[in-house]
Amino acid sequence: MLTKSCAQLLASALIVISFMTAAGPALAAESSFTSKAPRAILVDAATGATLFQQRADEPAPPASMSKLMTLAVLFRALKEGRVHKTDEFTMSVNAWRNGGAPSGTSAMMVPVNTKVTVDELIQGIAVQSGNDAAMCIAEGMAGSIAAFAHMMNDEARRIGLTRSSFANASGLPDPNQLMSARDLATLARYVIDEYPEYYPVFAQKEFLYRKHRFINRNPLLFLNIGADGLKTGHTVASGYGLVGSAVQDGKRLIVVVSGFEKADQRKEEAVKLLSWGFNSFNSVRLFDAGEVIGKARVWGGKVWYVPLASNNDVMFTVPKYPANQKISAEIVYKAPLKPPVKKGDQVATLKLSSSTSASAELPLYATEDVQKGGIVREGVDSLVLMALRRLAF
Repeated sequence: MLTKSCAQLLASALIVISFMTAAGPALAAESSFTSKAPRAILVDAATGATLFQQRADEPAPPASMSKLMTLAVLFRALKEGRVHKTDEFTMSVNAWRNGGAPSGTSAMMVPVNTKVTVDELIQGIAVQSGNDAAMCIAEGMAGSIAAFAHMMNDEARRIGLTRSSFANASGLPDPNQLMSARDLATLARYVIDEYPEYYPVFAQKEFLYRKHRFINRNPLLFLNIGADGLKTGHTVASGYGLVGSAVQDGKRLIVVVSGFEKADQRKEEAVKLLSWGFNSFNSVRLFDAGEVIGKARVWGGKVWYVPLASNNDVMFTVPKYPANQKISAEIVYKAPLKPPVKKGDQVATLKLSSSTSASAELPLYATEDVQKGGIVREGVDSLVLMALRRLAF
């Protein structure tokens, strides 16, 4: 913090929290955990804490893992009533030829010009990873693959995916189809939280369609580890990848691995990461919902500071080792914060990080109204702000 400029200091405050955790020699030995995954991330679903990361922000071809975004767009339309599971879309010549049986890729095998329900297409994507099913959804909802890709990009920005771009609904090779491991984990967490009524389809182990019996391509579902989703992917450019989630003793973790040369490698490394995560971390409560965590400076207001709190309990997932740990909690907001500020406005972000590299972010809200101050207060604050900006440069 001592190296920050004056202007930056106006918009941040640092809190250091120390606590004790019980740990034994066996857990301490796991602190040097490594992964063979070219790209990987492990996230605690409840808190959003990153427990492990390796080249997690590197954009790479996601292959069929990008179908999670296809389904996220569809799930939103279903939730808002713009599409219904009983609606029928027609399998076009384009979707059949380039994503169906003639394509030689993973397909739901819907005959050309055949009507198929949205419910069947969802299962065809989640279980079989049908490229024809994804293309049929895209054309049925947006009229074309390109128009649906635009919807995917809009939804990605809305969710907060910063290192993703989409050119199609299937994940078939395209230089503009890219996602980072962190974005995939963020998307998986969003789908789990936002669409609990649709999420169970990812745990479906088989799907019967016409004369076909499709077995879910996610290998984690067939292991006794509490896995219930989400999606695999593979192309020559992407290698083998997997977005998975599992629950043990009420704790849900999300894992992403990608870039492997063999399918078994993604399964083994995902299991290894999940096992380590479940065995090595605890969740601790740092602040209660509504408890004042810190304050933000208000320039030109009737009062100088507005108290900040979270709408929910602030939980953080930390390693069980070592026994003595520190958590840094930095409050960050865009300065200058100007009135009026209304109670309940999100005005800051709480950035949490531990001495063992776990990290998380969550929004903070104003707990009081702050009205605009008088001319004298505005003038004094303006002069102080200008002086501080000059010092910063």
